[in-house]
Amino acid sequence: MKIISLELNNFRNYKHAFAEFDDGLNVLYGKNASGKTNMIESIYLCSIFHSPRTTKDKEMVLIGEAKANINLILQKKYRKHSINLQIDEKGKKKILVDNIPLNRAGELFGVLGVVYFSPDEMKLVKESPQERRRFMDVGLSQQQRSYFYALQRYNKTLKQKNNLLKEWRNNKNIDSMLDVWDMGLAKEGAEIIFKRIEYVKVLNDAASKFHTAMSEAKEELRLTYECAADISDKNELKQSLYEEIVKTRAKDKELGYCTVGPHRDDIKIEINGKDSRKFASQGQQRTIALALKLGEVIIYKNEIGEPPVLLLDDVLSELDMQRQKLLLEMTAGFQTILTCTEFDMNEKANKIQISDGAVIPG
Repeated sequence: MKIISLELNNFRNYKHAFAEFDDGLNVLYGKNASGKTNMIESIYLCSIFHSPRTTKDKEMVLIGEAKANINLILQKKYRKHSINLQIDEKGKKKILVDNIPLNRAGELFGVLGVVYFSPDEMKLVKESPQERRRFMDVGLSQQQRSYFYALQRYNKTLKQKNNLLKEWRNNKNIDSMLDVWDMGLAKEGAEIIFKRIEYVKVLNDAASKFHTAMSEAKEELRLTYECAADISDKNELKQSLYEEIVKTRAKDKELGYCTVGPHRDDIKIEINGKDSRKFASQGQQRTIALALKLGEVIIYKNEIGEPPVLLLDDVLSELDMQRQKLLLEMTAGFQTILTCTEFDMNEKANKIQISDGAVIPG
């Protein structure tokens, strides 16, 4: 899988820009605040339908313009695809794949696969479990639309249940009503947990190899999925999760929200047996997060049959020279789009200069 070209109109600080990409390493270079990250963001948007930087989509429209437009052409194993994404001044998005409008965001998953990494991704290790759940959800949704739809159904049911829990004192029939929601949560939750457990097992194998290389074999990475019901059989998992949800009903009523389920789960990250979520240094956090992202690339490639596009935003500045070279060696087998202020390494690369929201002809 590779991106052939990208055209931006009225997106962020770009009035108009066009860039073409090669198979291997592509370097977007230029001064800070020139628009390099904005270009990476536009590519991510064409894959995930959401920005990795903002929840306010209208911020991505160039100030003073009515709408932004992104046109992306990609080549997959057997055919080309076009992705056209439009954002109006109110932040409403519309997307077309091969000139056919998509009715649901989930239909976009699987068209363009990407793995995104920036210095902000270090929060994947030490910040709240929500970051690690998001990491799993994005990775799994890109590989399996069924996972994305199960997650949607679960979140909708969870929201309805939480609204009911807030009003339990005014509802005499709340327990019979909660039984219905709890069965729904257990059904969809078991599907989510089952797939996450398998994903983390495979991720552990892939990411630990990258981490061993980057730590010069001094550290051993271990990942395990943490949940209330860790059972390998899906039907048993569903029953166990339902029982755990019912068990906490009295507490949930008092708190006003559901405390058990995949929306509360986490990935335990250990380095040499120590919990990295508590004890990892900044350098260790950086190495772990990068290993997780590279592991995500390998899982996608093995699952889909071709690698995703790797988006590396200002990553080299966070690494010493040895790890910079090692990273580029590890990513040599697939298309990588990397941003930096300067690139003076000897690696073969397609260099694209960005200046004040414009692509400078080479």
